[in-house]
Order: sequence, then C-alpha cells, then structure tokens
Amino acid sequence: MLDPYASDPLSRADRGTAERGGLLVIDCSWNRLSASGRLPAAASRRRAVRRRLPFLVAGNPQHFGRIGELNTVEALGAALYVLGRPSEAADLLGGFAGGAAFLEINRTRLERFARADDADETRRLERDLFAQT
Repeated sequence: MLDPYASDPLSRADRGTAERGGLLVIDCSWNRLSASGRLPAAASRRRAVRRRLPFLVAGNPQHFGRIGELNTVEALGAALYVLGRPSEAADLLGGFAGGAAFLEINRTRLERFARADDADETRRLERDLFAQT
C-alpha cells in the first residue's frame, strides 16, 4: 500500500510482495488527507505492507515541479518503475497530462531508486539526489 505516512520508502526489496499481493493506491485529495494526518479508516484496517514513495518531483499540470505532490497516476507509475517495471510505468503515464514530463523530470531518480537494494539505500539516495536541488 502506498502510504505517504509510512517511514520506509518503496524499494526493489518490495518487488516480491507487490507481485504476490499487488499495489494499492488510494485516489484521494492528499491536501485534505494531510489535514487529518492519516489514511481513511477503511485503508488503515487493511493488512498491507505500507511504503511511501521515494522523493520525486511532480510533472502534472496542477503541481508541476513540486516535490512529493504527485497525482495518483504518477504515484502508481513511480511505484511500477521502482519495482522494476519501467515500460509498464511509461505505458500508464503516457495517456495522462504531465505523464511524459513526470518521467523526464524524474528519470535519473527513478533509475537510481529502482537499483537501490532496500529502504536504507533509497533513503541515502534521497539525501544525495535532493541535496543537489
């Protein structure tokens, strides 16, 4: 389950879990959600491995250039990319406004995050990649 409040970022170490159980992405207003500081009650009751996405930059027209303000399609596409399915991510994002921009803006980050062995390495990459920004 992609959960912006999870402490561990998604990494390729999660690939097996995602392939067995799928990915759960909640389509909602994260601005409203951030006011409550938690996921909706129904999602919180699910037994799921919770992971946040690594830090990425939005390509969607509404939040273009903002760190972490991805729309649902960008979030799902990023998760697919990190889990080793870049062509599926590109196919998904290709049909949405800002999808191609999202991939272009984040290509280096996504490629590096996809090679990270685990959450700890992903956190180190986040620090390295965004210290330069």
